[in-house]
Amino acid sequence: MAALEAGEKTMFRLRGIRLVALILTAQMLVLGESPAKTFEVATIKTAAPLNPALIAAGQMPKVGMNVQGTRVDIGFMSLADLIVAAYKTKPYQVSGPDGMKSQRFDIVAKMPDGASKDDVPEMLQALLAERFGLKSHKDMREDSVYALVVAKGGHKLKESPPDPEVPPADAANPPQGTISMPNGAGQIKIDRTGAGATVTTPQRGTTRVAMTPDGHMRMEMSKMTMEAFAQALNPLVDHPVYDMTDLKGNYQVSLELSMDTMMNVAKAAGMNVPLPGPRGGAGGAAEASDPSGASSIFNSIQQLGLRLEPRKMPLEYIVVDHAEKTPTEN
Repeated sequence: MAALEAGEKTMFRLRGIRLVALILTAQMLVLGESPAKTFEVATIKTAAPLNPALIAAGQMPKVGMNVQGTRVDIGFMSLADLIVAAYKTKPYQVSGPDGMKSQRFDIVAKMPDGASKDDVPEMLQALLAERFGLKSHKDMREDSVYALVVAKGGHKLKESPPDPEVPPADAANPPQGTISMPNGAGQIKIDRTGAGATVTTPQRGTTRVAMTPDGHMRMEMSKMTMEAFAQALNPLVDHPVYDMTDLKGNYQVSLELSMDTMMNVAKAAGMNVPLPGPRGGAGGAAEASDPSGASSIFNSIQQLGLRLEPRKMPLEYIVVDHAEKTPTEN
């Protein structure tokens, strides 16, 4: 019985780590502006819920946006995600009904001959207006943010070594236990023992994700600019984060996060499944707002010789005035 329970815990932990790895690697295109061009044809369907069992078996679902030639594949993106991609903005700068983040969609579209990836957002704006009846306006607001700054005494970061010369990956025949992401975005390698996962991308090097004995999630990133690091912190705290460190180049960064925090990230990404951890319930942002908490993201950042400093600054928002919950028929 004890062996069976241990096996179930290991499988549950493995599924949670794979879901977190998926969250870390799902990337959205953030491109253009005014709708002057349209897709030749577009099919929109409600996305199926993510299946933890299939993910645990190494079958990664289509998540995010992939452009190949004139074909545009969009997987498991909410209306809020689509607005972010269409208007070159950040998730926290889209304001509208909460329902925009709950329903997920799969979209397959074809661009006219001669169009390129740079034309996708213009066409996406037109698609949102036509199929979802999207109406919006821009608004400037003074809002609370966090400035990522170097703490007193200096930072404790190590610069990333030069990228090693490695042969190009064969997307059609990835190494055993490795999943290739579309559009050359990188690879995910899963440790089948449940100990962790390794995500490799051209821009950010290698990110190792593993659980600690006390039930926390440890991420070790080999290649991060401070601007990219600030963006990575956005889902973990309750206000937008901006890099104000004046640090240039790439750095090695390690963070230790509570599973409550990671569960909050998963829910924000539409993955409403329980993640492994010693406890449940509290969301990451609520926990992160308490700098004295032992598992607080604030403490983890302080270990790097950095800190998050509360400030006020003007931000431009896309305010949704109207949008249908479901698109018109294909």
